[in-house]
Amino acid sequence: MLVPFNTLPDSSRVWIYQSNRPFTEEELQEIQPELERFIQRWTAHGAELKASFEIKYRRFIVLALDQQVNAASGCSIDASVHFIQQLEKEYGVDLLDKMNVSYKQGEFIAYKNLSDFRKMAKEKAVSSKTIVFNNLVNNKAEYLSDWEVPASESWHNRFLN
Repeated sequence: MLVPFNTLPDSSRVWIYQSNRPFTEEELQEIQPELERFIQRWTAHGAELKASFEIKYRRFIVLALDQQVNAASGCSIDASVHFIQQLEKEYGVDLLDKMNVSYKQGEFIAYKNLSDFRKMAKEKAVSSKTIVFNNLVNNKAEYLSDWEVPASESWHNRFLN
């Protein structure tokens, strides 16, 4: 069951998939209805899931699920990953590689592999104040407060010392 993202409780589980490039406006016009259709059909053991999504900065797909209604099962999580893999193939993007880092450079969203980010930190090209995207947040409350934070407040901090 697709619901507006802002109506989901803060305890809702989230999954964040970052793209290695921004989606074009045309791609976003195609991806949004695909996400809507997926969530409308998304179930766990035949039970409807109360869920939503957001696309942020033309780069991040955020799925959210109200687990108070029905919790995600292994099969429903597999279905969502399969759906994301289909988007990867369809649009020629990488959405599942967790070994990459996205961060802000002014209004621009930069995307680097972890070793390049580590090298940039050593060279002081990024700092503790650099805004990073912590895609490891678990629920909507963390997503709203701890997703887009200075590197010093994220797991990225380990590369800054």
